Amino acid sequence: MKPSLNEIQKLAKDKHNENKKYFDKLKKKVPKNLDYVMQELHENEFKKTNCLECANCCKTTGPLFTSADIERIAKFLKLKPQQFIAQYLRIDEEQDYVLQNVPCTFLDHENYCMIYDVRPKACREFPHTDRQKFHQISNLTLKNVAICPATYNIVEQMKKKLPL
Repeated sequence: MKPSLNEIQKLAKDKHNENKKYFDKLKKKVPKNLDYVMQELHENEFKKTNCLECANCCKTTGPLFTSADIERIAKFLKLKPQQFIAQYLRIDEEQDYVLQNVPCTFLDHENYCMIYDVRPKACREFPHTDRQKFHQISNLTLKNVAICPATYNIVEQMKKKLPL
């Protein structure tokens, strides 16, 4: 099943309690092959997923910007880091640099990222489903299920492949 963006939030809400229980169990007893399985599920899903058709992550959430991200993007845009910060970023409740606004300023009308080659680390790694020690980011994954149809599909496949 490939949920549309309209369906994804309802499906994620309906499955939230089930997914939360699953991830709570996962944290208590982490399967030895978890990262291997997640890598495989991630690769299989992204063979058939075109992020340009959706870009919901860029439309609804903003990444954290590390110091390295700020330096790299500012250089690309021919700005001083402080100019980049003043023009595009703000400091959030956790004292992290984030975008002033969503949707992302750098997303064009065809869902292309105008800074793709220098995009923030958080964007490069999204939706984080192929990350090492995957069990440590279950809260992030629960949030991403409601944002990213690919993450929804990966979690559904994960529950089938690794029943707890």
